[in-house]
Amino acid sequence: MTHTAPLALREPANQVEPRARTLWRIVPLVVGIPAFLIATIVALAVPQARAAAIAVAVAALVATLFFTVVVPEWRYRFHRWEVSPAAVYTQSGWFRRTAVIIPIARIQVVDTEAGPIEQLLRLATLTVTTASSAGTIRIVGLDAETARRIAADLTTTTQAYPGDAT
Repeated sequence: MTHTAPLALREPANQVEPRARTLWRIVPLVVGIPAFLIATIVALAVPQARAAAIAVAVAALVATLFFTVVVPEWRYRFHRWEVSPAAVYTQSGWFRRTAVIIPIARIQVVDTEAGPIEQLLRLATLTVTTASSAGTIRIVGLDAETARRIAADLTTTTQAYPGDAT
């Protein structure tokens, strides 16, 4: 009997679509700009609340800048995915890294979704689910056509495994 060394865990091969950075910037802008504007209006209109409102406006501005400039680039650098003949593998996280590998034979459901902003950017989210509650992968920021193709390919591939993937 021959023993082979286990394969070293490596980063998945593919990054998400570069347009995902735009998607990740939109929510902080939608929340941050109104918060900044409201705090600024309160600072100008209500002298008794001026100091607190200025603090809130500055905090909103700093947070908005951080979450629209730094975080999308950071997420883009670390969010990766790969589909091989044996498994679907993702890596995500910026402070806390998460790697999830789902063997093809364990896949039960594959779907894609795209909200209005994702549709506008021609992006989609691919979700791969197993019977396990911990066995779900969500790949956010894929090109919409790529997500549809992967979903179709995985659906076809999983049909080769009899049973209910449990």
